[in-house]
Amino acid sequence: MTAEQTLTDYNPATGAAVAELNHTDLATLPARLAKARAAQRRWAAKSFKERARHLRLMRDYIVDRADDLATIVSDSNGKTRVDALATEVLPCALACNWYGKHAGKVLARQRRPGGHLLFANKSTTVEHLPLGVVGIISPWNYPLSIPFGEIVMGLMAGNAVLLKVAAATPAVGRAIERIVDAGELPEGLFQHIVGSGSQVATAFFENGIDKLFFTGSVPAGKTLMAQAAQTLTPVSLELGGNDPMIVLADADLERATNGAAWAGYQNAGQSCGGVERIYVEDSAYDDFVALLAKKTRALRHGPGQRDGVTVDIGSLTTEGQLRTVQQHLEDALAKGARIEAQSQPVGDVEHGYFFPATLLTGVNDTMLTVCEETFGPIVAVERVTDAEQAIARANASNLALTSSIWTRDTRKGRALAARLETGVTTLNDHLYTHGLSEAPWGGWKESGIGRTHGPEGLLEMTNAKVINWDRLPAKRNLWWYPFDQATYRGLLNALHFAFPRGPLKWLGASLKLTPFLVRKMFSKWKVD
Repeated sequence: MTAEQTLTDYNPATGAAVAELNHTDLATLPARLAKARAAQRRWAAKSFKERARHLRLMRDYIVDRADDLATIVSDSNGKTRVDALATEVLPCALACNWYGKHAGKVLARQRRPGGHLLFANKSTTVEHLPLGVVGIISPWNYPLSIPFGEIVMGLMAGNAVLLKVAAATPAVGRAIERIVDAGELPEGLFQHIVGSGSQVATAFFENGIDKLFFTGSVPAGKTLMAQAAQTLTPVSLELGGNDPMIVLADADLERATNGAAWAGYQNAGQSCGGVERIYVEDSAYDDFVALLAKKTRALRHGPGQRDGVTVDIGSLTTEGQLRTVQQHLEDALAKGARIEAQSQPVGDVEHGYFFPATLLTGVNDTMLTVCEETFGPIVAVERVTDAEQAIARANASNLALTSSIWTRDTRKGRALAARLETGVTTLNDHLYTHGLSEAPWGGWKESGIGRTHGPEGLLEMTNAKVINWDRLPAKRNLWWYPFDQATYRGLLNALHFAFPRGPLKWLGASLKLTPFLVRKMFSKWKVD
């Protein structure tokens, strides 16, 4: 087997090989899709209750093997096992539970009330039918929880799923295979594709995937959207963030600094919804920075949690991402930023892609770490005069995934939250709503299009279909052939009946409309 035919997963914290997987021969994709479509037809015939039974089997597997799964994610991605357990394994179990319980209610057939008396004879239902076969291309920063949540959404909606995990974390794709196998699904309903993201995406589009769900960079998302336009394939894109955190003067600084450290440094800062920019009102700025600096210095980064060594922050996942973070720091320092504090190394950090948690002050909007997504453990703190300036600075970004406001005044915080241009805003917390199965996830602007998670995510996995019929059998509708002056007057009277300009107008229109309506709808069209 040549290097071009295999993909090796290396632990980014140690450089050790974790797993080796064979590339999928994309020439087999038409046959794979045909198999998926056959399985999907059988799967779609199952009730929501039956589908949920399969998800419970997956959930039980996840719970029983939580430690093994956390270790696989840690070894493949570089994050700590605590991170892996809290932000990857636990959300997967929660996803099985929520979608298994609620998909049937969200996607049930709905009866729509009539819009007007003119259509009193019409009945309407809306059904949410499976798309067919959906493709998922997932990232390396949360290689388990991001794709798995989309998998269970797709399955509960009645679809087949083809998954392509990131090339940096293929061992997690193999772990997902084992989780799904535990669900005892029809053969071919779920398939794991190994290979280049761009090549797999092209093959998906060329072979008629019904929808593509992609999580990754803005440039990659734009490329995929352009490709999808050629076949009008629908896409859901979650592309990134440059999340602002606003700390008001009345905030609980103990909680705010704890939250800033967690949301800024967790997963080595490789979170689309992690804190990157912090705006602090003037009177709280000095105390906030001093407290966050102490906590940053107390953090430990390194390849720990084995041999009795414990660390808080693991490694970055790819060498390229490490170079990006280094470039952003060098750019900020060259433009006048200051390093207030950094985390402490523990163990051998020379053979992994480690970067210390770094607190920056003296930053401005020309710096890459402020105006772009750093995707690393750097947080930049700026002083602002008031909440109005903070809102303006926070909204001055082309990325708009999540944001947060920290204040003891919940009413004020909610009012300000409504003005932030992001898909999610949290009060006195940050970087957790992706784990809420019930809440939609996604952003505005260049952070993407579409939503995953929650009822909105389930609806993204379906086609809406309207079914409409007559309550009473009629020969013709009011606006059908043949046309004559009576038809025109009848339609005009219908308009005045629907929107009368006074009671006498309504009475006159109804008296003229009723006999014409009955005659038109219930008599034959007499043709010579």
